[in-house]
Amino acid sequence: MEFENETTTRGVPVAEAFRIDELVNYQQGSVVSRQVVKREKGNVTLFAFDEGQGLSEHTAPFDALVQVIDGEAEITISGKPIRTQAGEMVIMPANQPHALKAISRFKMLLTMIRA
Repeated sequence: MEFENETTTRGVPVAEAFRIDELVNYQQGSVVSRQVVKREKGNVTLFAFDEGQGLSEHTAPFDALVQVIDGEAEITISGKPIRTQAGEMVIMPANQPHALKAISRFKMLLTMIRA
């Protein structure tokens, strides 16, 4: 069977199994990201945070779903800290200030869908 779009973003295969945790590697002192899917109505991005790294407080005009793949992080939403670990998910509501900080090396899959 042929697919109209053989790859999504940055060479990630479609209609094929792959290990999400192997698509991005940790880098010392850095936050690394790789967009897996990018569409007009939303995107999916994989992040790898070295221990102590994070994203400063910001807002987004749409809900975002964080799926923790590896490690531990603290996600703060409207001043409320939420400690997360591999296998857990957090919904960050639209227009609420949020920030992330890696407690240990941490990988997450971020899904954002625009209304």
